[in-house]
Amino acid sequence: MNANGEITPDLRAGRREWIGLAVLALPTLLMSLDISVLYLALPQLSRGLGADSTQQLWILDIYSFMLAGFLVTMGTLGDRIGRRKLLLAGAAAFGAASILAAYSVTPQMLIASRALLGIAGASLMPSTMALIRNMFRDPKQMGAAIGIWFACFMGGMTVGPLVGGLLLEHFWWGSAFLLGVPVMALLLVVGPRLLPEYRDPNAGRLDLASVALSLAAILPAIYGLKELARDGAHALPVASLVAGVAVGAVFVLRQRGLANPLLDLRLFANRTFSTAMGVGLGAGVVMAGTTLLSSLYLQTVQGLGPMDSGLWLLPQNVAMVAGSMVAPALARRIRPAYVIATGLLIAGAGLVAHTQVPAVDGLPLLVTGLVLASFGIALPMSLTMNLIMGSVPPEKAGSAASITETSGEFGVALGVAAMGSLGTFVYRTELTGGLPSGVPAGAADTAHQSITAALGAAQQVGGQLAADLVETARAAFTSGLNVVAAVGATVFIGLAVLSAIVLRDSGVPAGQPAQPEDTDAAGAVLASVN
Repeated sequence: MNANGEITPDLRAGRREWIGLAVLALPTLLMSLDISVLYLALPQLSRGLGADSTQQLWILDIYSFMLAGFLVTMGTLGDRIGRRKLLLAGAAAFGAASILAAYSVTPQMLIASRALLGIAGASLMPSTMALIRNMFRDPKQMGAAIGIWFACFMGGMTVGPLVGGLLLEHFWWGSAFLLGVPVMALLLVVGPRLLPEYRDPNAGRLDLASVALSLAAILPAIYGLKELARDGAHALPVASLVAGVAVGAVFVLRQRGLANPLLDLRLFANRTFSTAMGVGLGAGVVMAGTTLLSSLYLQTVQGLGPMDSGLWLLPQNVAMVAGSMVAPALARRIRPAYVIATGLLIAGAGLVAHTQVPAVDGLPLLVTGLVLASFGIALPMSLTMNLIMGSVPPEKAGSAASITETSGEFGVALGVAAMGSLGTFVYRTELTGGLPSGVPAGAADTAHQSITAALGAAQQVGGQLAADLVETARAAFTSGLNVVAAVGATVFIGLAVLSAIVLRDSGVPAGQPAQPEDTDAAGAVLASVN
């Protein structure tokens, strides 16, 4: 009963919804686990299928291309045909594509199977988040549910290398893909019993022209960013990126003129939604670039193998899981904006530690910085997702989830491209100024390409000169890592200030009065987060 004596419905979820959350966690856990397992399986499957270097890159990249390209379409499609229906259809497709991938006999077959997995994955992620929005109407419970969902995603990334190592040690490379089959089968069996159906009755028909435009915008843009990060500025990736942006502008213009757009641009008019999206995008850019350079540092500067490097990266995933579980509890007592800002400052402190990582014996400081940064960034990542989903009406939950997921894909691609390019620029500048005298011109040119190329060139040179070249290259790469970390720390501090100011009245905790100017939709939906 409310203050006016009216009886209000109980919004709290019961046992069925919490069991349903466990069901929704299955595809989330699997998809993140599947990503990390593939990196371990790549050498074996490349030998088994005879895949060349170009085919190996497509085996890795085609999944993320198709996932990013179809997220917006699938999120909106779920709003139209039903989120549970789309989730179950995606689960069936994911399981079938996993079997095709496991038993591929040519690189081309595996690439095609991975493309189908990406499309199926695009139907799973927004449907999962949208159903959480529908199942947990109580703000505190929704916050806890999203925290658990995020922890499951990171948990998959954490156990992926361990599970993958065990599978590849006892079975053939295809076993890594078969992980998804029993999980999706279980989802198909229990999903109809435990998950509610929801669709937007006023969504209208799907605009196929908008679907085509979204694909023609996102796919070239993601491809261009990935190629720029991999090979630097060349005509094809630059043209691809420009074409993607141009088609994206046409897509936006078309959405403005449609009564039932594929992407509802009015969502961005909500201050909470747009700010939370910006924080998530910025955090993704910084962490993607930092993690990439840190992984390379472990292998090229510290000289660790892929497996040992992966194990040293596990603590940051554990820290992120812990942070995602702590965030909702903190936000019950403290304004979410302040929890978000604090998390960003902690992440910034971790990157400040990164700025001091040396080229020699820098492993303890590197891991400490990564743990701090990952724990800190987990606080805003789970809470901004909560704010985003709470700031939109239930009928737009699928669309909002797809925008968030697409932004995440762009954040990773942009972070790898931008931060990677910055690190490469610093590396080349430092190497030019410190290159040992006597290094042959050919070896010097090769060393300037990357630290991996420099290590290869040193083997060709030999002797003390090789040792000097390796030392110089490692110091130059470490300088690049330090500079990237400094830029990332600055970005995190700026985002912390922005969050504390703009989001301070969004999701006010229970027991604290909202400010008079709090008219945001999230203020009503996220009165308290737990």
